[in-house]
Amino acid sequence: MKNLNIVKHQNKYFVISLIVIAIGIVFYFINGVQLDIQFSGGTRIMIETNSEVDANLANEIIEKALGKSVTSQTQKTNNPSNEDEIIHMLRLDIASDETLTDQERDLVIDIITENFDVTEGGNQEMVSVEPSIGRETLLNGLKAIVISSVLIIGYVTWRFSAIHGLSAAITAIIALVHDILIVMAIYPIFRLPVGEVFISAALTIIGYSLNDTIVIYDRIRENMKQMRKSTLDEVVNTSINQTLTRTINTSATTIIAIATLYIFASLNNIDSLMDFSLPLIVGFIAGVYSSVFIASPLWLSWRKRAAKKTLRNA
Repeated sequence: MKNLNIVKHQNKYFVISLIVIAIGIVFYFINGVQLDIQFSGGTRIMIETNSEVDANLANEIIEKALGKSVTSQTQKTNNPSNEDEIIHMLRLDIASDETLTDQERDLVIDIITENFDVTEGGNQEMVSVEPSIGRETLLNGLKAIVISSVLIIGYVTWRFSAIHGLSAAITAIIALVHDILIVMAIYPIFRLPVGEVFISAALTIIGYSLNDTIVIYDRIRENMKQMRKSTLDEVVNTSINQTLTRTINTSATTIIAIATLYIFASLNNIDSLMDFSLPLIVGFIAGVYSSVFIASPLWLSWRKRAAKKTLRNA
């Protein structure tokens, strides 16, 4: 593979990342971020219907009757007892400071039954999450991400002390934040609810992306011993290129596997797998990008600024 001068064009790669993150921020202000009731608290009602219903109409009717925020979504799945039969479900997520009372739940079911083709004797499920429990779940998930980041800083600082481990750790964390921000961008863009699946996907992406970054750091450390007459720019650029084929090959096979999972889930209408695999696909691609084009060039910029500061002080 032809050597790429990644260090020379590092500012261009930084700008690309900033543009993608900025797009996510714009859509955040346009669409907002919807928290799943697992985090916000509320009541989820699943009702089987004979055919796909108008989710937007269901939203309007239920919100008018209850005076509460409602998010409706239609789902399809295959009947386990008859593969040729499709089961249609209407999912209503009703976020509120208190879960629905029995009377409010009955009212919702009556309204849906009157306005839509509900399957007689079909499946009906109800799940309630207290807002305090939802906030605690969200807080615990964020704590898990913060704790993992702190442990990463400690490990990388110790493991790569030969190349100024703290700067390597901080730039690795910046790259991981970059990956999470890229993944978060898809939620307002596609109006996906943020739930427990996001925490699982985020932790998976952090581990995967960090692995690629550590491989490059390890090569930088070895090349600094072997390329003593070369500039730091040459060492970093050589190290990235030496690991580039390995990074592309391992990442491509992983992304293909996750993409296959997403396609399988789409064809079989398995929403839980789709909600998990889509952020992983985006996160793995962002992780490869950040490991190659963000983490190491950022570390290089940090070390060059530190060297200039040392010379000025001297």
